[in-house]
Amino acid sequence: MNGKRYSRQRELIIETLRHTNEHPTAEMLYRWLKPENPSLSLGTVYRNLNLLAEDGVITRMPFPVERYDADTRPHPHFCCDECGAVYDMDLPYDPEMDRKAAETSEHDVTGHQVTFHGVCAKCRQTARQVV
Repeated sequence: MNGKRYSRQRELIIETLRHTNEHPTAEMLYRWLKPENPSLSLGTVYRNLNLLAEDGVITRMPFPVERYDADTRPHPHFCCDECGAVYDMDLPYDPEMDRKAAETSEHDVTGHQVTFHGVCAKCRQTARQVV
């Protein structure tokens, strides 16, 4: 962990994450750990999760606030990591992904959503103008 000093609470958080496949939120981790660690605060959980993510020990999976789209056909989106804008992508829906997901799991797969991430054309253009 890049020379950061040892933290018992950080170790509890990472061990808890390693032993679950639920992809928990910070609040879930806090609820799971709090009964046996009464001095643990939600802020401590958030701080340690951020440190672990920055060090590449865990993956942060941002699910932004709800957005709405009048285009109800299945289609992928692009989310800009700089400004947060969301755009439609003109790519075909791939039903083969649904079939493969159903075959490789015990789930009844009815569809999927794809979101690409990166830097949008507007932010790229702004960055070029600043240089």
